[in-house]
Amino acid sequence: MKVLVPDSPLRAELGPLPEGVKLVAEPEPDVEMLVAAPEIADRLPELFKSLPRLRVVQSFSAGVDWLVRMVPAGVVICRAVGVHDASVADWAMAAMLAMQRRLPEFIDSQRRAQWDRREDDESADFEGQSVVIVGHGSIGRALAARLEPFGMRVTGIAQHPREDARPTSALPDLLPLADVVVDLLPLTPETEKFVNRDFLARMKPGALLVNAGRGRTVDTDALVSVLNAGRIRAALDVTDPEPLPSGHPLWRAPNILITPHIAGSVGQWQQRGYRLAGEQIRRLVAGQHLVGVYAAGPNPTPRAE
Repeated sequence: MKVLVPDSPLRAELGPLPEGVKLVAEPEPDVEMLVAAPEIADRLPELFKSLPRLRVVQSFSAGVDWLVRMVPAGVVICRAVGVHDASVADWAMAAMLAMQRRLPEFIDSQRRAQWDRREDDESADFEGQSVVIVGHGSIGRALAARLEPFGMRVTGIAQHPREDARPTSALPDLLPLADVVVDLLPLTPETEKFVNRDFLARMKPGALLVNAGRGRTVDTDALVSVLNAGRIRAALDVTDPEPLPSGHPLWRAPNILITPHIAGSVGQWQQRGYRLAGEQIRRLVAGQHLVGVYAAGPNPTPRAE
């Protein structure tokens, strides 16, 4: 079986491969699997045209909405399950702590050389607070594990309910009670603007919305409105549009922290991506189920991990 993989020193992270697997760095007609590492991301549209026998694409990103649009029908797309769990969960934890203890405000005070210590500060610690994680997959579970030592009560929400996640139908009852709502949703036709005006209106006054999923899962106009009204707070690593234009009203909204889609950008992520690709190659050759299968064809339906 031929696998198209960039000619990179990180190939070593693939690990031992089964006999009969040949790695190639350029398209050949009998390539069956493509490892969509960052080195070839810009070439993907042309590569797909040169791979008539392609069966599987292994993405290096947790969200594959950008990839679905270009992959030929019938080709299986695999998300990078586990590759970004730690880094995105760490970012969400850091953003929550920063907003909870008003660090953005204190940074502004520091820049003004102003000692702004309020005697009536009503900041609270996380003990006993309620967190709802919408899109409770592997990243959500990693975040839940980080929140547990803080004494937070975590409720996961998933498309298919299971032991650690309730269905989306539970949200109307949960949102008014949640101190923090974390959006980790992938972008699909069903999740676009899932966090809409009604969703935001149901949130507890003063609650924090954290988005480390996809920007387009949130109705940006509705979010700007509730932020300007002072109803909720927000910490965003993703936005709609993205990149966020310099004149966009989100930049000027109160009670918000914005980072430029860097939650998953840590030094180890590419090594983890190559290790996952190696495991997927071994699974494919052995006839085992691949992990993170997203869809086959141009109109995907998300599947459980």
